[in-house]
Formats: sequence, C-alpha cells, structure tokens
Amino acid sequence: MDLLALLKRPEGKTLEFKRDLSSPDGALKTIVAFANTAGGTLLVGVENKSGHVRGVTQPLDLEERLANLISDQVAPRLVPEIEILPWRRALTLAVQIYPSSTRPHYLKREGPQEGVYVRVGSTNRRADLEMIEELHRFSQGEALDEQPMPHLDSEALDFRAASESFATVRKLTRSDLETLRLLADHQGRKVPTVGGILLFGRERDRHFPDAWIQAGRFRGADKSRIVDGTEIRFYPVQAIEAAIAFVEKHSTHGAEIGQVRRQERWNLPPVAVREAVINAVTHTDYAQRGAPIRVSIFDDRLEVENPGLLPFGLTIEDLHRGISKLRNRVIGRVFHLLGLIEQWGSGVQRMSAACREMGLAPPLLEEIATRFRVTIFTERVGTPALDETDQAIMDALARGEGLLTSEIARRIGLSPRATRTRLARLVGSGLVREVGTGPQDPKRRYFRVE
Repeated sequence: MDLLALLKRPEGKTLEFKRDLSSPDGALKTIVAFANTAGGTLLVGVENKSGHVRGVTQPLDLEERLANLISDQVAPRLVPEIEILPWRRALTLAVQIYPSSTRPHYLKREGPQEGVYVRVGSTNRRADLEMIEELHRFSQGEALDEQPMPHLDSEALDFRAASESFATVRKLTRSDLETLRLLADHQGRKVPTVGGILLFGRERDRHFPDAWIQAGRFRGADKSRIVDGTEIRFYPVQAIEAAIAFVEKHSTHGAEIGQVRRQERWNLPPVAVREAVINAVTHTDYAQRGAPIRVSIFDDRLEVENPGLLPFGLTIEDLHRGISKLRNRVIGRVFHLLGLIEQWGSGVQRMSAACREMGLAPPLLEEIATRFRVTIFTERVGTPALDETDQAIMDALARGEGLLTSEIARRIGLSPRATRTRLARLVGSGLVREVGTGPQDPKRRYFRVE
C-alpha cells in the first residue's frame, strides 16, 4: 500500500484514520461497514480529521491483536490485509478491506439484526432490516424488481399502459411482458414482478405507496417558504416527463431575442435535469418506506433525491469515472429500450458536461442517511481566483511529488512565513493538501489536489 497516497486523501467512504486502538469498537464497526459497502482502508496511527501522523507503538503486537479481534468478533469471517507502513521514524498500521461476497457482515456481540453496519460518507451507519435484506439480495446476485409477486396474477399489469409507453418504439405483445421480466413464472403461474408492478401495475400505489415523485418550488435557499408543489403519481415513464416539466416551469429566467422569434432560456441545463430525474427513478431502492423521490427547486439550486444509497461496491468517485451498477434491472431494461437510458454509466458524465457547458459548477453527488442526492447549482462559477503568486505555487506542485514550505518559498521568491500564509489559504480553499505530523511539523509536504 502507498501510505503517502492514502495521506493525501480525505477520510470518506473508503478511508478512515484512527489515532490508536485504545477503544476498538469504532474500528470494528468501520471494518464491517467497509466489507458490507465498497471496501476501504483503515489507517491506524493517524489522527482523524486532521490527518496528522502519530504512529503506533509495538506494531507487530497491534497487528496480531487486530487480526484476532476481527476473527473473534466479526461474522461471517473476514480476512483483511494488514500491513505495517513506515512514515519517517514512525510506523502505521494499514488494514485493507475488500467488498465482500458474503455480505452482510455483522458484529457477533450485537447479532445479525443489530450488528450490521454500512458506510455512508465518512461515517458508519447501522443497517435497518430493509438494508440488510438488500445486502442479502446483492450477495446472491438478485434484484428486488425481478422478484415475483405470487399473490397477484397477470391481470395486475395494465397492458394498455405498457403498450402506450412502447408505442413510439415498437408494438408490444403479451409475450414481451415475460421477455422484459414484467411477468415471471411462479409455480406454474404467470405473476407480475416487482418491476412490472412499479412500471405498469394497476394498483401500484397500494403495493408501493412511496413510489411517486414529490416536486416543490421554494423561495430562497431552504424549505421554509414553498411557492408551488405537486404530487406526481403517474406511471414512471409519464412521471419522469411531468417532473421535468415542473422543473422547466420554474427554471426559465430570461429570454434571448433572435431574428425570428423569442427563445426562453433555462438557468439549469436541460440535459442534466433529465439525467438526474431519470437516474433517481431508475436507481431508487423501492424496498424503503416512508418517503418518495423528491425534486426540490430553490433560488440557487435543484435537488433531486431518491431513497437508497449507491449500490454496494460503488462509490461516488466511480460514478464520475462512468462506472455504474444497476439496482433495478427490470426498470433499467425497459428504460433502455424506451430510450430514456442511452448508455450504461454515462449519466453522471453527461450531467457534468452539461453543467460545464453552461459555466456551472459540477453536480454535487451525496449519500445522506439512506438516500442519494444530486444537486445542480444555478450560479455560474469559475475556478477560484488565483493571483500570480498563488498560481506559481500551484505550478510548482504540478508534478505531484510534494514540496516542503522552504522549497516552495525558494521557487516563488517569498519568505517561508509569507509562503506558509499562502499555503494555508490554498489548503482552506481545497486546492492544496498538506501531509505531515501536525501544523508545526517542519517536514510536512504540500500536494496539489487534482
């Protein structure tokens, strides 16, 4: 493992720092959460939040103790990679946990119902029963929307609604319902699947009461003053269009006068709005109860939020790289055939490109509690303003090797004290990251954040 590369990263979904193991409970919860979610690295001997390297004493004994704790207190059994990594005259302990194929893992003393944890951002969260069931399905390669609903019959599907949705693509036949997994065989009978009911069920609201879209326009930057709101309870294909139309209704902020006619101008990129809404409907965890998909428009941003964390094994960084995992295969298959989904894994990249073309910040992707949120900002922004000296610092750090304060000071022609002031500002703006044992460490190095 590359210790320097780890120290240059902030704590998050796949990385946690621990100063020591004086109280191992937190470390064990992190290890379980990593295994259940997307894997990760636990680095012992580094202060959390600050990232200052303190090191550990008796690392071999600590390595054996931690291995025994994991073996004795975590089930099903986990076998992590534990490595002692040197840092100057100190030693740290790195524990590498890979996404597990035997999810869900849990702490034995808390049991398989209360001891399951998942990773949300840089925190560990106890999984509820719905999430534990999803972990079981994921480990078995199953999707919720492919499961049959044996208490219903094939007439629970609205064939007319399905045919109308496919009318511009092809003529839908009864046999297509099975091919698309809207219907499935169950003990010699044709019964609808969860995906079939979600997409075209006659009584979908009764079976999935939270499978709808709540849209609202709020004045200001919070939800204290609502201007307009609606509940969109159509079939998902029509609901997507209705949600996008609601955003369009409240997002026009001016006009461009052309030679022939007046053209309205959005303050939000239509492509990004469409992708955010479609992705929310496609990737919602419909097993969750209590809240619908939400589309919230504020003066400065649009938020599209759906129930469900990212599919297990996936991180927000993966999304930016175009990596995707489909939670709902039936819904995804139907949307793909209808042209709503063009290419797997490309939605986030299209959103980012659309925002960039309008001079907006990239969309913000977040896991919050048990929900996933996409935020598209409406204020045009540029890169943080850098004067000639700040730019010289950024240029000096461009090679990625990391420089001492004294080395940077020589390159830009300032005193070390003045250079430290500049560096502190760049660290605060998120453009530069420092790696060392603490603020007074004379050997701490600075790296450009890419």
